[in-house]
Amino acid sequence: MKTLSLTILGLSALALAPAAQAVAPSYTIVDLGVIGSGEFSQAFGASSNGSMVVGRSSDNHDQAFSWTSQGGMVALPNLAGRNFASATAVNNAGIAVGVSSTTWFGTSPLPVMWNKNGTVTELAMPQGFSSGAAYGINASGMIAGTVSSGTADRAALFSANGSSLITATTANGSYMTTAFGINDAGLVVGIGSDPSDLALNVGLVYDSVTGVMNSVGALSGNNSAINFGLSNSGYVVGSSAFYQGDGRPFVWSAAHGMVAIDLPEATSLGSASGVNDQGWVVGNAGGLYSVPFLYADGVTYSLQNLLSAGSGWDFSTNTSASAMSIGNDGSIVGTVVHNGQTHAYQMTLAASVPEPESWALMLGGLGLLGGLARRRRQAMSA
Repeated sequence: MKTLSLTILGLSALALAPAAQAVAPSYTIVDLGVIGSGEFSQAFGASSNGSMVVGRSSDNHDQAFSWTSQGGMVALPNLAGRNFASATAVNNAGIAVGVSSTTWFGTSPLPVMWNKNGTVTELAMPQGFSSGAAYGINASGMIAGTVSSGTADRAALFSANGSSLITATTANGSYMTTAFGINDAGLVVGIGSDPSDLALNVGLVYDSVTGVMNSVGALSGNNSAINFGLSNSGYVVGSSAFYQGDGRPFVWSAAHGMVAIDLPEATSLGSASGVNDQGWVVGNAGGLYSVPFLYADGVTYSLQNLLSAGSGWDFSTNTSASAMSIGNDGSIVGTVVHNGQTHAYQMTLAASVPEPESWALMLGGLGLLGGLARRRRQAMSA
């Protein structure tokens, strides 16, 4: 009740207070390194609490890895006869998922899971499908990905008990071909096809509990979308375009629909790849170079501008840099060029920065509470 009262008082004061300016978050950064004598590494995913990062380290083959601040980068085993693997996602329990292939180019991919003890398991696929990949895992161990029969791709769910195709469709028959993420509530996001226009990308959200499939629509002036990530709080992010044209990043929620994310300077297209429970979004914008960005509290920041100048980290003048995932602690992971080397990284929020609205609510509420207290003391002494 005290919290509710403070919020109500803060809302009253907000109408009288001038708008606060957004404060850029402050970050530190760590180079995650490589496995052995690897030539480069890339981070593709992180646990929602930010404690574990997964990706791949490459030299003459691709080695999936997991990384923690305590243990550093650890190689994850390959399937027998397959020397190319990438870990794409991991949950807070340390269970990672990804794909194992026979070549660097992803030939004959198989969906795999790495257990907490580091052992690798090939995930069973539905009958009639011979290849696939795993892209997301939630707290209960449900895995989202895709499978292929050689002629068609379909979104699928995997678990320790087997796998199943996602067969639900929207009202107009659109179906999901690849599932890129799944949250703890069982919501699945991905890309789909519209049977009336197969050239159209459809951004879809599937509720695995109710079995209902819905489309997120598209940004104004566009007619297609791809959903790449979602949070446990229900935010969905991706890219919206006109057919196969240049995409624009967006964040979607059931309450507010699809909202366009402003691009960083000197870029003309982009896509959002990860979002946390607070609605902070990371992604990659393009122009001459790849420019990873953070969208926080309505403001877009180039990651380069969140680091000290002259530090050796290049997020703005190469085509390799990326921002793939953001944790609820604000940590960001992806790939960057560091002193000439292409390596996986983790950026860590140096200090908690309240949203501008939160500052106004807090200060306004405390101010009104202080005024009420003074009047109460004056009344008692009269």
